[in-house]
Amino acid sequence: MNPFDASGSPRREEAERGDSRCPWARFSCWLECVCVVTFDLELGQAIELVYPQDVKLTEKEKTSICYLSFPDSYSGCLGDTQFSFRLRQSVGRRAVWRGEDVYNRDAPVTLQTEASHFFGFVYFRQVKDVSVKRGYFQKSLVLVSRLPYTHLFNSLLQLVAPEFFEKLEPCLETVCNEIDQWPPPVPGLTLNLPVMGVVLQVRIPSKSDKPGGSPIKQAAREDLLPAPTLLPTIHELDLFKCFQSVLVHLQMLWELVLLGEPLVIMAPSPTVSSETVLALVSSISPLKFCCDFRPYFTIHDSEFREYTTRTQAPPSVVLGVTNPFFIKTFQSWPHVVRLGEIKMSGDLPKQVKVKKLSKLKTLDTKPGVYTAFRSFLHKDKILIRRLLKGIQRKRPSEVQSAIIRRHLLELTQSFIIPLERYMASLMPLQRSVTAWKTPPQVRPFSQDEFMSTLEHTGPQLTSMLKGDWMGLYRKFFRSPNFDGWYRQRHKEMTQKLESLHLEVICDADLLGWTKDKSEVEIVDLILKLREKLMRARRQHLQVRDGVLNKLDDFIHGVIGSLPKDLQTVLNAQ
Repeated sequence: MNPFDASGSPRREEAERGDSRCPWARFSCWLECVCVVTFDLELGQAIELVYPQDVKLTEKEKTSICYLSFPDSYSGCLGDTQFSFRLRQSVGRRAVWRGEDVYNRDAPVTLQTEASHFFGFVYFRQVKDVSVKRGYFQKSLVLVSRLPYTHLFNSLLQLVAPEFFEKLEPCLETVCNEIDQWPPPVPGLTLNLPVMGVVLQVRIPSKSDKPGGSPIKQAAREDLLPAPTLLPTIHELDLFKCFQSVLVHLQMLWELVLLGEPLVIMAPSPTVSSETVLALVSSISPLKFCCDFRPYFTIHDSEFREYTTRTQAPPSVVLGVTNPFFIKTFQSWPHVVRLGEIKMSGDLPKQVKVKKLSKLKTLDTKPGVYTAFRSFLHKDKILIRRLLKGIQRKRPSEVQSAIIRRHLLELTQSFIIPLERYMASLMPLQRSVTAWKTPPQVRPFSQDEFMSTLEHTGPQLTSMLKGDWMGLYRKFFRSPNFDGWYRQRHKEMTQKLESLHLEVICDADLLGWTKDKSEVEIVDLILKLREKLMRARRQHLQVRDGVLNKLDDFIHGVIGSLPKDLQTVLNAQ
């Protein structure tokens, strides 16, 4: 059999990660655009400014950004408020920066760019102003991005927004030009990002990082003035703050997120809503949450009808809302968490109780977890006691958050390691990859076969938690999170086989193979090899250095030995 019947791919040079010759090329590595949303007496919320000015947002996207950039009237947000949202991109949009495929290849799956959604990071100001007819100054500065860098963009807004509200458009233009000078995000690198006289120092996580590793330390650069402001993370939240009123239910909430269950978070403000939803979605990291989630969702959202219809079962989505109207709307949903005001104090915040869904009826519904869900695993009482002791000893919130993050990471790893171990057993042996045959395929995933491995290699090897792990796996298999995880792992394993196939082909005696072959067979080989290399470069597969160049040289050498008419035809393709 001819060795070139399947696809493969190599690495792209690091230099392709950014192209400074294109207008706003570096800016677009980080942000899609910056929007200013204001309140117009006649129009309501309206976009006042979009920067860069040549960014093409559809009318639907503009409308969504307008409504999602203001807290609803029930929140009563006076002063400055920060929150985030996520909206669906319009169909057909696929603008990418050069090198984005390489970024996604090297970044953790939880930090890859969004293919079909935008994140919006909002800094909203509402203050009394007698010069305005409504009596209030109301304006939002919004960073729109496909990167889930929550902490970085919120920190950036804290620097930029107060200055912007004083100096307006000239300030925004300056900031955007500064961002356009930033180096592109490269997983594994520590970057210095200058803006408004401050240098933010960040490390872009890599998928090769050890999960739960130590935060970055300041890089030794004495030539930087001013001294960099170190951001220990670009994406992590204060989990203790987000979960403080539901700590005793953390186990159940983790299971609901893992299983992709429909979940509504009813919060007193967009800040609490968005932070809680993002914290929940991150709770199963390093597993990627493959369902939809909306940190802040309003009745004006374009998906409102789709998500609130009663003619079909609720979709797999986590919604964060603040409007009490939703209590009636979501009565048919199986899991609703009603949160009160978050107050950080020296005592354990009052823990909400699990309540029956039938009690979710009135507008004055009390805080609680309204669900009939029964957890598969037992509560981790040791974690609760440890956090309680931390509160009594006035342990800093960031330390409490680190304890929660470590617990959730270990819980997710205990669940996912048996799946990873079984998946690895489906990989063909390396010696079965030969130059003269199509690469072998990954064996099919058998749920029954996997379940039979749990007795000896199940979560009990790494977790002290007791409960119905088997039942949890069975339900997980029916969730979008399993489907997303399996597709990603299968893709990676298939690409690994293709990389190995390319390397084996490179090591084979190709010239010797051509000596007793007809011109038709040689031309067929050249065409297939050329197609294989094109796919390889397009997919950015990682192969041994020199493999692709050697195969290119082989193609050019063989073409040069063919008759002139065949050379002309092949070179024209």
